Amino acid sequence: MNQPWIHHLPADVPANINPEVYSSLVDMFEKSVHTYADQSAYVNMGANLTYRKLEERSRAFAAYLQNELKLEKGDRVAIMMPNLLQYPIALFGVLRAGLVVVNVNPLYTPRELKHQLIDSGAKAIVVVSNFARTLEEVVDETPVKSVIITGLGDLLSPPKRTLVNFVVKYIKKLVPKYSLPHAISMRQALTKGRRMQYVKPVLGLTDLALLQYTGGTTGVSKGAMLTHGNVVANVLQADGAYSPALKDGEETVVTALPLYHIFAFTVNAMLFLKKGANNVLITNPRDIPAFIDDLESHPFTALTGVNTLFNALVNNPKFAELDFSKLKLSIGGGMAVQRAVADKWQNITKTRLLEGYGLTEASPLVTCCPYNLDGYNGSIGFPAPSTDIQIRSEEGQVLPQGERGELYVKGPQVMQGYWQRPEETAEVIGSDGYLATGDIGYMDEKGFFFIVDRKKDMILVSGFNVFPNEVEDVVAMHPKVLEVAAVGVPHDVSGELVKIFVVAKDKSLTEDEIIKHCRHLLTGYKIPKLVEFRDELPKTNVGKILRRQLRDEVQPKAH
Repeated sequence: MNQPWIHHLPADVPANINPEVYSSLVDMFEKSVHTYADQSAYVNMGANLTYRKLEERSRAFAAYLQNELKLEKGDRVAIMMPNLLQYPIALFGVLRAGLVVVNVNPLYTPRELKHQLIDSGAKAIVVVSNFARTLEEVVDETPVKSVIITGLGDLLSPPKRTLVNFVVKYIKKLVPKYSLPHAISMRQALTKGRRMQYVKPVLGLTDLALLQYTGGTTGVSKGAMLTHGNVVANVLQADGAYSPALKDGEETVVTALPLYHIFAFTVNAMLFLKKGANNVLITNPRDIPAFIDDLESHPFTALTGVNTLFNALVNNPKFAELDFSKLKLSIGGGMAVQRAVADKWQNITKTRLLEGYGLTEASPLVTCCPYNLDGYNGSIGFPAPSTDIQIRSEEGQVLPQGERGELYVKGPQVMQGYWQRPEETAEVIGSDGYLATGDIGYMDEKGFFFIVDRKKDMILVSGFNVFPNEVEDVVAMHPKVLEVAAVGVPHDVSGELVKIFVVAKDKSLTEDEIIKHCRHLLTGYKIPKLVEFRDELPKTNVGKILRRQLRDEVQPKAH
């Protein structure tokens, strides 16, 4: 395939990477903790974890898993917690023991948790006490034999630990009563593990590193099998794309996205570990005032997030008062970045908000905007190093530049398949190794790729395709709009109409104002015919707006 982007990449971004520079993620981890031993690795709630302490504690945890729990190479261990110092210790402890990480969303319902634990065959789980009751409801019906519990403040200094855990449990009442009589505390596990022998397993790039479950917003949640090689490759691909803007051992990255989400896992936990960065973990990014206080306390150089997070920040007056003089890299992923948000971000921070694109099945990074891009151009950028993208028609034909079709991806970051689901795997990965993304896009004459929408989200108005992203982008430009989602509503004449759900920034906003605004910027059939104002829009735990839920509200139920 013609690859015009190669000619437009910055000169210091490699076209290809070599994953074999590391034998595994554990090899990469060991080299970083040795190189940056006395530097800060993670900061959370005022407590600091150096690379040396991260090495010591993750080794103790690995030894506990190997000796006390008798877990063997390839066994699965679930981790169910928000961004806390305990997360990287558990994560690297599991990997160093030769085990497979199963990232679990702590906000799961008992039904969702039960499915994931049974499907993955997890033998152990590390869970924060706030969510222990959910686990209690289903644990006896799962393969889980060992439960390790930690309190939110467990790794803070003794006085602060007692205070935080007391406030969380008794003042804020965030820990519902639970009964898990055979559970052990993570603090006890670490104490025991320090006295046990750690045996480093033999690991290679083909060994499984994690089962990363796809959101489950469509059909049943499936575990993407990502090997050490998949994640190592994706770290090197991200490093190739962004490292010219970053200096080893000198960066401070703000991690507001949960580390159990694949974007934050690969970019924040893994890439910035390789770079020897200081990682500021935000436990509750929805508390914007507290988040901004954290930003003020740490002179940050990089920040990742989703569009809704950036939107919330730029619409908070205190955010604009921060010092952005050290900020070099702002990356948006997980959902489309809107022009209105990117423009505001650039005006306030004087840095570009770079959109990346990826999916769980690709570890996740597929494309990224060049670090030296002049400003927002609406694209998802160029393919990451060693990544090939094809745009294909519904008949499977490769389409020329400029034509819209489904994105297909091939590269060392593409998963091995869905865990124990060969049929579903065959549906998305062809014999040629290309992964069908389910996203509709095109490539322009400079090689920039653009996503126009998910196949399933497309709205069909009188035979014309309407892409919700386009409608949402236009509506979001209105100064009185805070958030917007567009869906298709069944209509007897046109098949579907465009309906938008709007959260107003200014309560004086009217339906007429929005329609008038859209008339200037959209073709007739794309203009929303229905406007509904809401106080908030349904979102996933990482802030992605759930169009599906809104669409289900307006669609007639099938019988």
